[in-house]
Amino acid sequence: MNEGKGGTFMNKNMSIVGVPMDLGADRRGVDMGPSAIRYAGVVARLEKMGFNIEDRGDIFVTRPHHFTETENHKYLDEVVEANEKLANVVSDIMTAGRFPLVLGGDHSIALGTIAGVAKHVKNLGVIWFDAHGDLNTGATSPSGNIHGMPLAASLGYGHERLTNIGGYTPKVKAENVVIIGARDLDQGERELIKRIGMKVFTMHEIDKLGMARVMDEAIAHVSKKTDGVHLSLDLDGLDPHDAPGVGTPVIGGISYREGHVSLEMLADADILCSAEFVEVNPILDRENMTARVAVALMSSVFGDKLL
Repeated sequence: MNEGKGGTFMNKNMSIVGVPMDLGADRRGVDMGPSAIRYAGVVARLEKMGFNIEDRGDIFVTRPHHFTETENHKYLDEVVEANEKLANVVSDIMTAGRFPLVLGGDHSIALGTIAGVAKHVKNLGVIWFDAHGDLNTGATSPSGNIHGMPLAASLGYGHERLTNIGGYTPKVKAENVVIIGARDLDQGERELIKRIGMKVFTMHEIDKLGMARVMDEAIAHVSKKTDGVHLSLDLDGLDPHDAPGVGTPVIGGISYREGHVSLEMLADADILCSAEFVEVNPILDRENMTARVAVALMSSVFGDKLL
C-alpha cells in the first residue's frame, strides 16, 4: 500500500454512499442513478474482488414543492443542504479509515464529496473525467444549473454558499487538477481555464496523443505535489454510443475501451483516496446499460485484471 498518498484503492475497506440528486441538472431522472448502479451489481462485483463493502445507503435529498432559483443558481438551498450532509458522511468514512465511493446523482454532488475528502488530504489532486468542465459560476452559467459549477466552487470560484460547503475554501488548487475528455466548454469556462492555467486534455489531445500517453501525463501531473487523488467520473465523458443513459450526452467522446485503459492505468498508479461516479440516468438508458458500464469501470479502477 502506498502510505504516502493518504490511502489508496489498496484499502480493501470501502464505504458506498448514494446521492439521489437531480436538482443540479435540467433533466429529471438522474436521481435514480444510485439505485441503477446498485441494481447493476456494484456490491457483488467489488466483494468478489476482495473488498469489504459497507453500503451506507442514500443521503436524503429534500424535494422542493416548487421551483426555486437564487442569483442564477437553481435549487441552491436544496443542493447546499444535500452536499453539506454528504460532506459530513464522506468525512466520517475517511475518519474511519475507509475508502469513500459515492454514487450519483448529478455532478453537483462533487461539492460534498470533495469537501469531505479534502478535510483529510492536505494537498488533494483531482482527476475530472467529463465532457464538460463544470467550471461555471453564477456569473457565467448559461443555464443556472449547479451541476455545471462544482469544480469551480471546489477551486474557490463562485457563490459563497457553494465554495464554503464543509466550512472552508478552497478545497483544491488548480495546479492539482486535470480534466480528461472535455469536448463541450462554455465561454466563461474557457476563460477561467486559461486564466488559472488548468491542465485539460480535450478529445483533440486524446485523439492526437492516444489515451495511454494522456493518462501518463495526467497521472504524473496530479501525483507531483499531492497527498492523494480523488476521481470524479461523469458517465457523459464516454461516448453516448457506450453510455446512452446520461443527462447531457455529447457525441465524440471517450470509447468504452479507452475508458477502461485509462482507469486500469490509474489503478496501476495506486494514487486514489476516493472516487465518485455520477450522471447515470436510467430514464434515458437502454436496459441499464450505462449503470452496467459504470460498474465495469469501477472494477477496472479498483484493480480488476484479466490476468
